[in-house]
Amino acid sequence: MVETISHYINGQLIKSVGEKYFPIYNPATGEITAQVPRATTKEVNDAIDAAKKAFLTWSQVTPLKRARILFNFKFLLDKNIDKIATLLTAEHGKTLDDARGEVLRAIELVEFSCGTPHLLQGNYSENVGPDIDTYTMKQPLGVCVGISPFNFPVMISTWMFVPAIACGNTFILKPSEKDPSTTLLLAALMHEAGLPAGVLNVIHGDKETVDALITHDDIAAVSAVGSTPV
Repeated sequence: MVETISHYINGQLIKSVGEKYFPIYNPATGEITAQVPRATTKEVNDAIDAAKKAFLTWSQVTPLKRARILFNFKFLLDKNIDKIATLLTAEHGKTLDDARGEVLRAIELVEFSCGTPHLLQGNYSENVGPDIDTYTMKQPLGVCVGISPFNFPVMISTWMFVPAIACGNTFILKPSEKDPSTTLLLAALMHEAGLPAGVLNVIHGDKETVDALITHDDIAAVSAVGSTPV
């Protein structure tokens, strides 16, 4: 019996109770190595509720403390690069060197995002008009969603959730159903780095899952890479 991939909601692996599953193949052998579920409506709502609740506290964490967690995440990516690359190769089929290169691009993004506190600074302008001063503030939006593609599941997923989380948002990631396992590993490493439960969630599915996410009233922003049908 093949492994069933779980959702990652509120800091825990959650086994789906959905009725539809998609096979995951090892491209080198054609063997079915696992199956991934389509999230139920309740599972989608549970992920959104967890992210909403986490946003209340995560948005109040100082940018410096958020950056420290990203530093920890970067070190864990360095430590686990071979594990991530091997899993990526097994599900996607790209060579191990290409897989390592993809992880390295993800690490570079995390390194950049560690400097987010500087980018979040506001500004103040005096006397822009008669008796008028102006100031700007940069504030988190809320619960964000990322729809990542099959061809770069580590790199593009990281490009989506790391900057959003660094800015004080919470995040729900819906990876491709063809190679979702690396994103679960990334979520586990973020949790190990010190990210509070509910800040990053991973749910699985197809277009129906995507539609349920992006049409939900509590979603503040969406980042998506994929084909028009998806």
